Amino acid sequence: MTSPAHPAVQHCETMADVRAHIDALDARIVPLLAERSGYVAQAARIKQSADQVHDQARIDFIVDRVTAMARAQGAPEAVVEATYRAMIDAFITFEHAQFQQLRQGA
Repeated sequence: MTSPAHPAVQHCETMADVRAHIDALDARIVPLLAERSGYVAQAARIKQSADQVHDQARIDFIVDRVTAMARAQGAPEAVVEATYRAMIDAFITFEHAQFQQLRQGA
């Protein structure tokens, strides 16, 4: 039997146990995503040009940082990278919409 990748991961005997723990994590993750979206909305307000919304250097920095964090914590780096890339893409779409919405009345 393999041990959990992270010390906080509890041993589960059933799929119900696994799902309960994943559901509890989701209950913590979603509020963090909501908080992150608030900062992304502020970025849309602060940026002066729609061209600034997609910042490849910042994306590369974030992906490098979180994959290093994954490595240090024993998380699967490929999963963390793919998750962050998908999240960043979704937030870029969100930020573009916020940027446009804020400037419609201007």
